[in-house]
Amino acid sequence: MKKLLNTLYVTSENSYLALDGENVVVLDDKTEIGRVPLHNLEGIVSFGYRGTSPALMGACADRNISLCYLTPQGKFLARVSGKTRGNVLLRQQQFASSRDEKISLEIAQNCILGKVYNARWVLERAIRDHPLQIDTAQVKEASCFLKNSLEYIQNVQSKEQLRGYEGEAASVYFGVFDQLILQQKKDFVFHGRNKRPPLDNVNALLSFVYTLLTNHITSALESVGLDPYVGYLHTERPGRASLSLDLIEELRAVLADRFVLSLINKKIINGKNFSRKENGAVLMSDELRKKVLSEWQNKKKEMITHPYLQEKIEWGMVPYVQAMLLARYLRGDLDSYPVFLWK
Repeated sequence: MKKLLNTLYVTSENSYLALDGENVVVLDDKTEIGRVPLHNLEGIVSFGYRGTSPALMGACADRNISLCYLTPQGKFLARVSGKTRGNVLLRQQQFASSRDEKISLEIAQNCILGKVYNARWVLERAIRDHPLQIDTAQVKEASCFLKNSLEYIQNVQSKEQLRGYEGEAASVYFGVFDQLILQQKKDFVFHGRNKRPPLDNVNALLSFVYTLLTNHITSALESVGLDPYVGYLHTERPGRASLSLDLIEELRAVLADRFVLSLINKKIINGKNFSRKENGAVLMSDELRKKVLSEWQNKKKEMITHPYLQEKIEWGMVPYVQAMLLARYLRGDLDSYPVFLWK
């Protein structure tokens, strides 16, 4: 277990979470291995299958402490939380806008514009900083494709068109992603995005970090009173945080992908803490997950200037700012949703 900021991460597969007075207790085969006061927590993230006592679940719900369950590989399973916070009128506006084809398409467009714009920026940054270590012609060609895609995305007339352009752009971007891996090429080879399950070390890292970021965005949406399960681009289905999946698009490349690349290129991690199952799935060890979580929290503390607010904030606050801006747009305070465009 590891407490980072106000979130308790329990990374052992065999841990069971229980309540003792005002404390969450972590047990491993009935042996207490950790204890944290509930009043110090905003969230608990568990990477195991053994579960949580009903008493602890109830205590967390009463205190608005979110309980998030992931597989040992980092795949989201479920979230338990207390009452939804926020203004009922805001949620009514969110539900209405999700059914309005024009507004829904506009918000979805902005999210994908942010995704492609930021992905292109990541490629351009690589061309600028590492011209002798990458195939600049190949990466530049991909960057130009993404640039042209932005114009097509701005002029789409339907979500079907939008998904088509988004898919093409993502394919081209990931087609040159291996070029951005500058170190440890033997252990970190990337031949394309795969998931459920990830089939190589890079995809295992990407899936894990995407899950962390999605859960962070879900918490941000809940904090401003929006329903994370009512989205605009991603279809709604039970248990799917569709709006979180919408908002992660603009942050994937610039936050999650660059973070994974930095772990590899700076040799913060290596290929020793991965294992492969018989079906080809690549798993991360407890030790590696702890290391990634620690570095992720450090990344969230880094300061940036928000491109819309023009104020210095931590990276970890970006999802909360974007959730706030979306809420302000839905309330009518802004003319459009200002997607995060990193400059």
